[in-house]
Parts: sequence; structure tokens; C-alpha cells
Amino acid sequence: MTYLHIRPAAIAFALCASLGSAANAQDMAPFGSDHDAGYAKQIWAVMQEQRLAGPNSIFSFPYEGTDPHGMMLETFYSKATIEGHTGDLVIKRNYGPVGVTADEVMADPAAHLGAITVMFRREAGYDADNKNWFWVKYLPDGSLDKNPKGMRLAGKVANGMDAGCIACHTGADGDDYVFTSNAYK
Repeated sequence: MTYLHIRPAAIAFALCASLGSAANAQDMAPFGSDHDAGYAKQIWAVMQEQRLAGPNSIFSFPYEGTDPHGMMLETFYSKATIEGHTGDLVIKRNYGPVGVTADEVMADPAAHLGAITVMFRREAGYDADNKNWFWVKYLPDGSLDKNPKGMRLAGKVANGMDAGCIACHTGADGDDYVFTSNAYK
């Protein structure tokens, strides 16, 4: 009978190497990095200053929506300056559940708000293949939503994948990735 003896130091090295690989894989993902989360936090702060998010938000009349955003929606267009760059900011408030009406949302928006999805046009070269949009999905409290694999939904969300923010928005008219307006050509 042959026994394999592995020294504790070798086990520790192998464990650290595998953890390092997992961390590097997360860092290399097209979205969800710590930098993406920090950038999204700055966007949320600007949205609160502009009263487009948070407890002092302004409201508009919601309109009928569809999956994946919500059954009722509000969309706002603005500009924001993040890290010295001023870009287009598109904010979509996503309300539900299925069957909710505009009157119900207007009577109690907080009870029906499921998420806030945002597109922010970053500086040239950020993601030229996708019009330099930074994508983020917030929960109503401003924390980042996560996909089923636990990745934070901020940055180049689902870049190169068959489904997700970028894959869906490439189909918008006007070659601007914005479905509700051709204002960003």
C-alpha cells in the first residue's frame, strides 16, 4: 500500500492559490467588481442629490412596462458628473407585482418599488463596443442587486452574454441602447 504524505504547508499553499484564482476570476468578470460597486455608489449619491432616488424622490406618472423591468415604470433622463466625467443618466424605477395599476403605484410607490435600473454613459473608451454605458441595478434601499450566482449587477452587466442588460439593449432603435428615447444619438 502506498501512502501520499502532504505537508500542511503544501495544503495551505494550494488553498491560497485556489482562493486567489477565485478572486482573480471575480476581478476579471465584466461586471460586479469592487470598483464597479464603488462607481455605482457614486451614481446613487448623485441620484439622491437630484431627487431621483431615495426617500425624497420626485415622481412622475408611471406607464405600463414589461419584464424584466417591471409591470409599471417611471423613467427619468438627466446628466451626472462622476469622477470628473459628465454623462447621460437614464433611471428606470421598476414597480410590481403583475397586475399593479398606475393608481396603486402613485398611492404608495414604496410598497410597489422592486428595483431601480440605471444606465450611465461613461467616458469614451470605457466600453466603446456598447456605447460606453455603465449598467447598474439597485434594490429600493440603494444596495446593489445580484444575479443568481451572487455577482453584483454593476458595470458591464452581462457583457458578451446572450441575455442581460447589454444583449437586450443592443436591439433598441437609434443605435443608442435606449428604448424609450432616441435622445442619446
